[in-house]
Amino acid sequence: MDVSTKIEINQYGIEMTKKETENKEEETEQEMIEEPNRNLLDTSSESPRDSMDVSTKMEINQHDIEMTKKETENKEEETEQEMIEEPNRNLLDTSSESPREKHISIQRTLADLEKLADLKEGIISAVSQNTDPHVAGGKKPCPLCPEDKFKACYGPKLHRHLQNLHWKVSVEFEGYRMCICHLPCRPVKPNVAGDQISLKMGAHYHCIICSATITRRTDMVGHVKRHVNKGETESRYSSAHAPKSAHEVLKEADTDIQVLPNYSSPLKTDSYFNPKMKLNRQLIVCTLAVLAEERKPLECLDAFGATGIMGLQWAKHLGNSVKVTINDYNENSVTMIHENCHLNKMKVMMSSKEEDDCDETVEEGEENFPAIEVTQMDANVIMHLRAFDFIHLDPFGSSVNYLDAAFRNVRNLGIVSVTSTDISSLYSKAQHVAQRHYGCNIVRTEYYKELAVRMVVAAVARAAARCNKGIEVLFAVALEHFVLVAVRVLRGPSPADDTVKKIQYLIHCQWCEERVFKKEGNMIEENPYRQLPCDCHSSMTGKTAVELGPLWSGSLFNTGFLRRMLFEAVQYGLDDIQTLLKTLLCEAECTTHKQFSIHGPSSHNKQEECGVFIKTPDAAADYVVHGKRKSSDMNKNGVKRQKLESNAEHPAFYYNIHRHSIKGMNMPKLNKFLCYLSQAGYRVSRTHFDPMGVRTNAPLVQFKSILGKYSTPTYIGGQSEGSVQALEHSQAGTEGDFTEESI
Repeated sequence: MDVSTKIEINQYGIEMTKKETENKEEETEQEMIEEPNRNLLDTSSESPRDSMDVSTKMEINQHDIEMTKKETENKEEETEQEMIEEPNRNLLDTSSESPREKHISIQRTLADLEKLADLKEGIISAVSQNTDPHVAGGKKPCPLCPEDKFKACYGPKLHRHLQNLHWKVSVEFEGYRMCICHLPCRPVKPNVAGDQISLKMGAHYHCIICSATITRRTDMVGHVKRHVNKGETESRYSSAHAPKSAHEVLKEADTDIQVLPNYSSPLKTDSYFNPKMKLNRQLIVCTLAVLAEERKPLECLDAFGATGIMGLQWAKHLGNSVKVTINDYNENSVTMIHENCHLNKMKVMMSSKEEDDCDETVEEGEENFPAIEVTQMDANVIMHLRAFDFIHLDPFGSSVNYLDAAFRNVRNLGIVSVTSTDISSLYSKAQHVAQRHYGCNIVRTEYYKELAVRMVVAAVARAAARCNKGIEVLFAVALEHFVLVAVRVLRGPSPADDTVKKIQYLIHCQWCEERVFKKEGNMIEENPYRQLPCDCHSSMTGKTAVELGPLWSGSLFNTGFLRRMLFEAVQYGLDDIQTLLKTLLCEAECTTHKQFSIHGPSSHNKQEECGVFIKTPDAAADYVVHGKRKSSDMNKNGVKRQKLESNAEHPAFYYNIHRHSIKGMNMPKLNKFLCYLSQAGYRVSRTHFDPMGVRTNAPLVQFKSILGKYSTPTYIGGQSEGSVQALEHSQAGTEGDFTEESI
């Protein structure tokens, strides 16, 4: 029914009610007057006592008439009020089709809010008997402001008022705008000085979900976010006990997952899913695929399943090569993992016994999917109870609480991958938290991302050494949202001792940001500043350097493993991480050449990785550990390769070219600067830690001198002649230094 039609019907009902009440009032008065007249028809025959009774009755009847008048007036006022409020309830939102009426301040568009002004004008003109001269002259009142706050005005002024005061400061939610309201919906708190409550009403917002009134806009935004985090959306507006909204189905790497609408809020949901961690998941898939080429089948554990997306991708890509176990301590997350397994047409196992099969029809090519085991227990408990070949830890925050349990029963030559998302402590924003969790003293530096990686690897190495195990780092990645480290486990006290020796302290100069790992030894050095290549301590007064750590001082990348990861990424069509893997390969070899030969593992004859000989499939064994097999050829090749690897290990840390640029000079392009450094005889490459970072074995002094040599002045004029001459002198000095070094 149209809104105008509703107004006419309500107005007609008001008029009819008025007429009926007037007729009833007249009839009541007539009856009250006629009744005493009948009793007074014959007064001569009555006694004086009867006459007194008649007068008393007349007074009582007169009192009843007055009471009846008051009652009818009250009823009339209540009826009019109900008739006026009813169209207001029906006209809250002219564009809404939901069964629940929303407040008048909740609209979809500004045009709907402007229409509301015309509707309110019609209601006022219909109710009031005397026409307002402002309204008759074309002036319209604001539908969200009382008359004492905003008087009736013409259309253009009302349009500006609605747009600037109500619409611009509105809060948006699912296509609706909750505009600010000045109507007397909620009273303002009483003044502290006054004893009486003020009759003035304050500006506020009306919640579209729970009908609450909120005063401030920031509080309203937080109020709506809390509803969203709880899974309460517009469908819950009509009832407080309405069922939760339907699940959302997302797809990633041919894997469908079912999540709640609030999946992006880790503290408020049971099924946390972060789409920004896609690179992390693809790197883990490639790591597991490389390990699956060495031995089959693999027992893999996703200790923190959440939605189960990680384990489902393992099963879909690798098939029967892996036996996947997805664990989570939360009961709701376990239920979500079951649903996602059925959604992807996979079998579910509980306590190593098959629970049920998917009811849907299995398509062709999907019969080889393995059964996934789903467990509900603490991550530390399941890693203490069972042994695995591959363990992935991805808790919310730091992972140091689970490292001891991870290395407790992991098999020899297995892989442990650790994802840490406590970025504030790792990236030196909360240094006291880093000291508490990792036992490291750190400061904010230009190489803070690599500092975070080496801090996590040091914590992993100490946890492995406590279990008489050593580690070899396969790769370490630090991006915006996470730090990922993958290590291979080597059992025995000797690898454990070698691992502990690579945990050292770092000496960092706070003036020039030069850095060097502290030399091994138990003897106290008289002047540790001598280890720094810079001379800041001799030219500056006071202490100029700090000691950071303990940190991992070994290599962060394994070239052979990264090459096989790149091959698996191409084979499985994981295009998102191929560029990252190529950058990691250049960084591992410390070279700028980007020519990669992508081939299968079978073309690597006796390739050594992490002390392990990876042989071709025709060989007798897939992997051999040093000291386990006594072959003279293998031992000789192993010694030679170890020497080559120790000499070719990438240099630690990197320099930011912008951080060390000369003021007033235009520095060269980054790729050209890399060529200049390589021509000077230094190893150089780019790094994934910093897009403007340069990893090189050149000292900072030579780095700055080459940068200044190939930089050009910003402008050339009379004022810049002195700077140009100074630059020429510095270049001449630099050339002399190069000549002396070459001699």
